[in-house]
Amino acid sequence: MPTLSSVSRDTLVLEEKGFTIGDWNQNREVDATIQVPVEVQNNGTLWAHFYVSLRGYPLDPGVKGYNPAKAHHFFRRLNQVLPKKKVAKTRKLVGGASKREEEEETPAVTYSSFYHPNFTMSFIPDSGTQSYVNMHPAVRQHIQLEESGARDISGQNGWYYPILFVNTFWQLRDHMTEINSTVKTVPLHINLNNMANWKFSLYSSIDEGMKQNQKQAASGGPMPAGGDGSEFEEFKRVLVDTNIYLLSTTAIVSVLHMVFEGLAFKSDISHWRHKKDNVGISVRTILGNVFMQTVIFLYLMDNSDGTSWMILFGQGMGILLEAWKITKTVDVRIRNTVPGSFLPYKVTFEDKHKLSETEEKTKEYDEIAF
Repeated sequence: MPTLSSVSRDTLVLEEKGFTIGDWNQNREVDATIQVPVEVQNNGTLWAHFYVSLRGYPLDPGVKGYNPAKAHHFFRRLNQVLPKKKVAKTRKLVGGASKREEEEETPAVTYSSFYHPNFTMSFIPDSGTQSYVNMHPAVRQHIQLEESGARDISGQNGWYYPILFVNTFWQLRDHMTEINSTVKTVPLHINLNNMANWKFSLYSSIDEGMKQNQKQAASGGPMPAGGDGSEFEEFKRVLVDTNIYLLSTTAIVSVLHMVFEGLAFKSDISHWRHKKDNVGISVRTILGNVFMQTVIFLYLMDNSDGTSWMILFGQGMGILLEAWKITKTVDVRIRNTVPGSFLPYKVTFEDKHKLSETEEKTKEYDEIAF
């Protein structure tokens, strides 16, 4: 454990006194600049050392009178080792090569050190009695057990120090800086406050789970059930970077869009279920709709990084509905082709029943139109 007397005063970033654990109105902000050591520039780890004590007790473990029951020291990592993103290179379809290719920045997955300037540091005043062995691993990593090994009156239960949670949940990848030899200093903004225990458990477990998913996906392993974290990253970006009024309006409009789209599907299905003839129905138009909507759907899938899943779902349901209409209008059959044809089978559309005079006129006009 490094003593305060052995550390340069220039490395001191935060020195707060009189902070009350459990006072929900406590909210302090500190801005500073950190000199990046050479080791950190070469993919080393940037550690933050925390010295916490009760009022009136020494912080420095190296001084006489230091009491581990009243003060403690711990450290947290400030930078993150993350896989580098792929770099997509495109070629023009007009005036250049006729294809689009994607290349990775390097042949294999490489990792680098990234730093985010904003940190929220929260004491957890209402953590209460905990079962250490049964805790979620993401939560347990923030628990510091009391160093002296003291026990309660039963002799079975130990103690742990107040939890100081370094919250990285809202740190977005796009806001991070890659640390290399050109980065000499980095800014640091600290928000010191109190946080409810349920929030702490929620933030720490979700954040740790997303980081594990990112590492697993980047290492080439099987895709985790929760995805590679990119969808959740996009969700957090929307919450952080979007004005609250605009976000609320977008949410309301999206819900209304889904409701009205569902009602439109319901009305269309109800109409076609009760339709007994083919008067006014153009089978070729329906086939054309299926083809065009399929092309649009494939285009949206190819650009799925910038397409909402709600749009993809609506487009897919539209294709299925149009295909169902074909089966309600005609019978789809697979027949043998004539000898000498390139394909052994063909798809044919046959009338479900003998057409009336009006239906025959509809079919005739449909053929003329196409």
